[in-house]
Amino acid sequence: MIFFDKVSKVYPDSSVALEDVTFSIEPKEFVSIVGQSGAGKTTLLKMFLAEEKPTKGRVFYESIDVHSLHKQDINKFRQRVGMIFQDFRLLPDRTVYENIAFTMEAAGRSDEEIEADVPHVLDLVGLADKVWNFPHELSGGEKQRVAIARAIVNNPDIIIADEPTGNLDPVNTHDIVQILKRINDLGTTVILTTHNKGVIDSLGKRVIAMDKGRIIRDDKEGKYFS
Repeated sequence: MIFFDKVSKVYPDSSVALEDVTFSIEPKEFVSIVGQSGAGKTTLLKMFLAEEKPTKGRVFYESIDVHSLHKQDINKFRQRVGMIFQDFRLLPDRTVYENIAFTMEAAGRSDEEIEADVPHVLDLVGLADKVWNFPHELSGGEKQRVAIARAIVNNPDIIIADEPTGNLDPVNTHDIVQILKRINDLGTTVILTTHNKGVIDSLGKRVIAMDKGRIIRDDKEGKYFS
């Protein structure tokens, strides 16, 4: 499904963000990408989403070089990817329902689909009773659950969770990880970036460790490497 073929990224100031990165991710896999700040994790994600272009190498999704796509096709491709961020990125002046509905409207979904699907995804993340709350009325863990519901509501092929537990306490971190595992069990590919060793250990899924723009370990048994 996803294939990085000898990808390197060198910025104009000569700083190397990625160096000769090659790996693949199969459909329905759960893969965690770990590494310290500056290891290349964020650049890797931007490369996949065609937000950055490689200096060398190619990035494929289902045999298509994502950087060969026209702008309109890139937008369609990105709609197949659900994004979850550390800082939630909810619209503060909209209710939980409206935050999720906004994503569906942007994807051209009908009012009938929105009315049916928003309650369904909120139930999946355990927030059926928060549908009309505003973000400021929610805890950090609840905000991240809304962000997950928003990411999955359009049935993406892939979920990218970029440090989704970075601002959460251990209890909420555990809950968010369990939700991501459930999403993966339902057939969605999940790519997680994290610094949290406890998260990696609890998952027991494949781990790709990065350092200074290179992959230094690819472990199928789910062990953390700093």
